[in-house]
Amino acid sequence: MSPLEVASVPATGLAEPLAFLEEALRNGEPVPAALSDRLRRVLEAGDVEVLAARAEGQLLGVAVLAYRLNISAGAPFVSIEDLYVRQEARRQDVGRALLEAVVERCAIQNISYLEVQVEENEAETFYTALGYEPEPGVRVLSRTLLISDG
Repeated sequence: MSPLEVASVPATGLAEPLAFLEEALRNGEPVPAALSDRLRRVLEAGDVEVLAARAEGQLLGVAVLAYRLNISAGAPFVSIEDLYVRQEARRQDVGRALLEAVVERCAIQNISYLEVQVEENEAETFYTALGYEPEPGVRVLSRTLLISDG
């Protein structure tokens, strides 16, 4: 594989990374237009960052980061909201390169805490191999709310 480049995606360049994530994470179902618009706004505000990993101009992986505040810790932190690497590009250090770029951004902004939620064993194995550890005593709870159209 040719040299891998990881770069931040500007708000005006979201079309390709969003299409990539729609195919990978949403079975081709488009992200609703209102969400795409909101993503552009929070990207412009600096609350979210999208990183793209490319080789020879081909998009191989994407990471979506959310920059958040933690009042109890008294510090900001980064949450990896989505990270996906093309199946054929896995085990070629694309995911590692994306995570290294995340760590570089954290260092620049003096952010010392980085988190990610995983659902499958393969993802947990990947993150664990790169030094991520389970948070003892933490459980994720969720609730789905009904939203009216009107």
